[in-house]
Amino acid sequence: MAIVGIKLVTVALVDERQQLLKGEQGLSDDGLYYINNKDLGTKQANITGLTGGTTKIYGNNTTQDISTGTPAPSVALDINNLDFIISQRLKGLVSDEHGGWTDQKIKQHVAMLLESQTIDRKHSVWYAFGNGFWKETEKNLQTDDDNEHRVDDSPTYTALDCVAFGNVPYKIYSDIDDKFDKAMMLKEVFGGYVATTESSDGDVTK
Repeated sequence: MAIVGIKLVTVALVDERQQLLKGEQGLSDDGLYYINNKDLGTKQANITGLTGGTTKIYGNNTTQDISTGTPAPSVALDINNLDFIISQRLKGLVSDEHGGWTDQKIKQHVAMLLESQTIDRKHSVWYAFGNGFWKETEKNLQTDDDNEHRVDDSPTYTALDCVAFGNVPYKIYSDIDDKFDKAMMLKEVFGGYVATTESSDGDVTK
């Protein structure tokens, strides 16, 4: 099935048990952060490693079977203008309370939900990762000349096994399935999250 575009990327911090962190420990009062118009949106979310590698099994001089390895998903993101504080917290950097942030080798667990759409734009398809690490390994700064040279936020998300998914690293959801339950999806992906009223652009209203 074909899908088109990136409608919304949602992230949250979770603890070692993959339970949602809220308030001062998290990214917002209810824990979720929507990468939407305030961040100028997401250009790309390139997912690789959804299926493990395969090894052919031979017998009687022919291929009899294959052995499949464990999936190891990774997502290369390109975000236009991610909020500075949110970016540092997703990477697990520590604030010195004076505007400085340092890498103290803290492995901050992050949950992420990527929403795309069917080609008729009538349904959504979500790629869900309930546990993983968010890292940004480089920034290629360039001088402005006759043109402005922007450097986007280009983190890489590495998925880990998620307890709520049955100890596998990802899950795919779609409202095409008549059994789809959005509240249950959010609860599973974001470690016990209880859904609140959402506006169409991903902002939460109380």
